[in-house]
Amino acid sequence: MATFTVNAVARNDQGKGASRRLRREGLIPGIIYGSSEPKAISVIAKDLNRMLLEEGFYSSILTLNLDGQEEKVIIKDLQRHPAKPVVLHADFQRIDDNQKIKLQVPLTFVNFEKSAASKAAAKFAKEASTVEILCLPKDLPEVLEVDLSKIELGQIAHLSDITLPEGVEIVALRRGADHDQSVGYCYAPRGARAGK
Repeated sequence: MATFTVNAVARNDQGKGASRRLRREGLIPGIIYGSSEPKAISVIAKDLNRMLLEEGFYSSILTLNLDGQEEKVIIKDLQRHPAKPVVLHADFQRIDDNQKIKLQVPLTFVNFEKSAASKAAAKFAKEASTVEILCLPKDLPEVLEVDLSKIELGQIAHLSDITLPEGVEIVALRRGADHDQSVGYCYAPRGARAGK
């Protein structure tokens, strides 16, 4: 798993005007909350934007270097400008090694080319790219794999078909079997004849 270090400084000024001043100076206002007092912070915009381009950033435990002190956090929310590719505000949540965390983790679909459906000219359509999981920080996977090697034409892949690492639960499945959502399906494209 990749490691990410976010450098931040504490800030005392708050409000819309202060946030605008920070953004003009190349900083992004943010907050860190969790087990102790919330703290208003600011992060260097170009550094955060570079890390946001990496897929693993959203599902990783980050090291937040706040005025020389390191804390383990996850990115909880990003407020973005509605028309420009600009982050306006970032929320970080402190983590405790003994408390489970909820986090969106990306899905990757593997082995479709090995399936009988693929050999019969079928296609696979993805309906989900992430799934919300619950686990201890030490068990956090960077990505969850959906194995499609045994999928058949017309079959739907569900959340329950995902092989989970030990200690990881899918939040939707904790609510019951009726929340077993589809993550994708196998279909025959138009003009293709099944079995030929």
